[in-house]
Amino acid sequence: MSGLATYTLPQLPYAYNALEPYISAQIMELHHSKHHQTYVTNLNNALQAHVAAITSNDIPAQIAQQPAIKFNGGGHINHSLFWKNLAPAETPETNYSEAAPSLVAEIEKTWGSFEGFKKAFSAALLGIQGSGWGWLVKESTAEKGRLRIITTKDQDPVVTRLGDEVPVFGVDMWEHAYYLQYLNGKAAYVENIWKVINWKTAEERFQGSPEDAFADLKAQL
Repeated sequence: MSGLATYTLPQLPYAYNALEPYISAQIMELHHSKHHQTYVTNLNNALQAHVAAITSNDIPAQIAQQPAIKFNGGGHINHSLFWKNLAPAETPETNYSEAAPSLVAEIEKTWGSFEGFKKAFSAALLGIQGSGWGWLVKESTAEKGRLRIITTKDQDPVVTRLGDEVPVFGVDMWEHAYYLQYLNGKAAYVENIWKVINWKTAEERFQGSPEDAFADLKAQL
């Protein structure tokens, strides 16, 4: 529809096989080119239908599109953030102590130690029932940015109101993120995801504003 923003699938900043052996090329290709693309396609379709309903003053049709916009919009937001907070193992970006000194200092202040944080975050991930996400977020209104671990259900977007929180990094706990490689071994997936977290990106998000974290999404329009 004329004048309606159209979202596009972001390119990955690495090859599909770059996260092996911890996340297989097969999973990455399916996850990105099929699952994420489906969210983008369905989001655009739902937005177009919503605008058409507004134009025709069809209030029931407007309401009917809200769940699809939330689900697919959340899927697009969450995955766009997720790809950027991953990096090939044993690269400078995955060395948390050197890549994220300010963030690590705040983590240690909040949880007592980095290992204490990893244990708490991993427990939150494994406690998710069904499908969802685990996130480390910074409360942007708090002095110096207080950190919290949160979980979200299905594809609920990590931030529901821009300005409240900054997503520092997230982990996808939907089965499509790991099942082809780990089967029902969620604990092994969670253990290995730490080896490919991009701490450089996490540090930048921790230091930045909510607008900074979502700048890539705006650039995809």
